[in-house]
Amino acid sequence: MPYLEENYDIVVVGAGHAGCEAALACARLGLETIVFTVSVDSIALMPCNPNVGGSSKGHLVRELDALGGEMGKNIDKTFIQSKMLNESKGPAVHSLRAQADKQAYSQAMRQTLENTDHLTVRQAEVSELIVEDGTVKGVRTFSGAIYHAKAVVLCTGTYLRARCIYGDISNATGPNGLQAAGHLTDSLIANGIEMFRFKTGTPARVDKRSIDFTKMEEQLGDERVVPFSFSTDPESVQKEQVSCWLTYTNGKTHQIIRNNLDRSPLFSGAIEGTGPRYCPSIEDKVVRFPDKERHQVFVEPEGLSTNEMYLGGMSSSLPEDVQYAMYRTVPGLENVKIVRNAYAIEYDCINALQLKSTLEFKRVKGLFAGGQFNGSSGYEEAAVQGFMAGVNAAMKVLEREQVVLDRSQAYIGVLIDDLVTKENHEPYRMMTSRAEYRLLLRQDNADLRLREIGHEIGLVSDEEYERMLGKRQAIEEEIRRLEGTAIGGTPVVQEVLLRYGSTPLKSGSTLAELVRRPELDYEKIGGIDKKRPELPFDVREQVNIEIKYEGYIRRQKQQVAQFKKLEGKKLPENFDYGQVKSLRMEAVQKLNQIQPATVGQASRISGVSPADISVLLVYMGRE
Repeated sequence: MPYLEENYDIVVVGAGHAGCEAALACARLGLETIVFTVSVDSIALMPCNPNVGGSSKGHLVRELDALGGEMGKNIDKTFIQSKMLNESKGPAVHSLRAQADKQAYSQAMRQTLENTDHLTVRQAEVSELIVEDGTVKGVRTFSGAIYHAKAVVLCTGTYLRARCIYGDISNATGPNGLQAAGHLTDSLIANGIEMFRFKTGTPARVDKRSIDFTKMEEQLGDERVVPFSFSTDPESVQKEQVSCWLTYTNGKTHQIIRNNLDRSPLFSGAIEGTGPRYCPSIEDKVVRFPDKERHQVFVEPEGLSTNEMYLGGMSSSLPEDVQYAMYRTVPGLENVKIVRNAYAIEYDCINALQLKSTLEFKRVKGLFAGGQFNGSSGYEEAAVQGFMAGVNAAMKVLEREQVVLDRSQAYIGVLIDDLVTKENHEPYRMMTSRAEYRLLLRQDNADLRLREIGHEIGLVSDEEYERMLGKRQAIEEEIRRLEGTAIGGTPVVQEVLLRYGSTPLKSGSTLAELVRRPELDYEKIGGIDKKRPELPFDVREQVNIEIKYEGYIRRQKQQVAQFKKLEGKKLPENFDYGQVKSLRMEAVQKLNQIQPATVGQASRISGVSPADISVLLVYMGRE
């Protein structure tokens, strides 16, 4: 029986946040790319929270944008509220977060995909990998059609053998009741790929008309919006924003949950997948933190064209009668009507230790992976992995050098290194605390760090790259001017210092020395800086941070130099570490399993001690 047969350079499986970035990167590099989705209506779907960014996740989105990704541009087009988080803390942890109009976000991304040259969008379920002699040659769909390709990128999200569960109800569907992908797992296992079963969950969506907002705290967006994308004109995103709301659970809520734990599939054993530690369900929180009297509930709009509201912080898999009972104990939700029940979702994903740092499988050449399929959680984590997997698939086809970001270059580097080096027994979530060099890897300087790499890849235009170089030059010139401008204790100067509670000058000072004072900053000394040039906000921000944190930044750069030494020591591929005498047995097993690319990566493997690294360095020195 004849089947449809087509040829492409690259096949991308899945069109969620990872798949969209992978497909766009490949197509924009001029490769004929096809992206498969179980439903074209689910392209860039947000099946859980209606936002992009947040603590550390905002860093990922801005880094992705600096490299030439799409997520930042897309949220700038479709956000309905924007906020810079952690502003009371240091700049290393400032993170941008925006509420999305879910439907508009998905539609805008679909439009981008459909209008990108070299990119074909196809609704079909991929059921099998075609692998010959350890190299992927294409895919077969459930209908039997064959798509030959030089590389394949798997971005299946939470769809593989997915099961949505609440109470004793279990549906073999993907998120939001969409079709699951039931067939690809067997093909992966047949090709020697180790699979895990993970779980995540989502809260109920409720009818806005049934909420009493007078009992909640209103959460407003920022007066002055900072765009996610470095290419977005800041003036174009200043607009009227919608409100979000904050309320809390209480003792009654927690008692209802405790009384019904026997009916929770999480605790009855009906769910076998491992859930995310840092995004637990409300029943998990009540069990794990019995002394906590209340938990935050964020009530967030899902979009401008719907009355659906999202109950952030109350994800659950309890039966629907219990959901109603517990939600109605929360102030403002006493008469709430549920539009969609909360549920848990179980799905197949891989053990990411099977991947190289390029996100290519060690066992199958030309097969790459990105997103929740790699055992991570979150739209932003998914998007950056999809992008890197897509870029490296393209580089392989184009016979160009693969792109690997290390831990000192980007949060993206930290995320991927953690996934492919450390054992993850639960969905991985990015956090600022995971980045050792976070003072250097701020979200405000992502363009200065990564634009050049994006330009070299071919996904950042000459114009965008030139703009970054101009910004860098303006920052350097202004810092030099401040360091070289001396001022004395004139009445005007002393008056400004007094206004901000700063010690008066007894002798001369430079403007830079004043900026370094804890109670002052670049903006505050504007009145005594007569020759100050007109500079855009992003330049002024960098000048302030670079001067204020100069000592800390210098120290961190020294640490990076040490890190780079170990990172620069390459290890041989497919090496048998049993040959290295004096390595402990556990170290031999872990090193043989993970096959680290560098001594630096080897040093981060759990079970490999500093003594093992010393042995390895001595052995390599001899070799």
